[in-house]
Amino acid sequence: MKIAEVNDQIRSNKGIVGIVEKVYENSVMIKILENPTDISFENNVTVINHKNYKVIQPVAFQQNS
Repeated sequence: MKIAEVNDQIRSNKGIVGIVEKVYENSVMIKILENPTDISFENNVTVINHKNYKVIQPVAFQQNS
């Protein structure tokens, strides 16, 4: 399991996609980009345990918008 780094793009096991803003010992805080669930998140931010996501785009491979 690869632990995400700040600015990596991840996808949670529930399908939520976001950019990592902060890395904690057991989880990451993300700014949500896509939320296919019925769950609403205050300020479009959530915390996800390291066991519950996969890195889909490491920071080194992201293009500047």
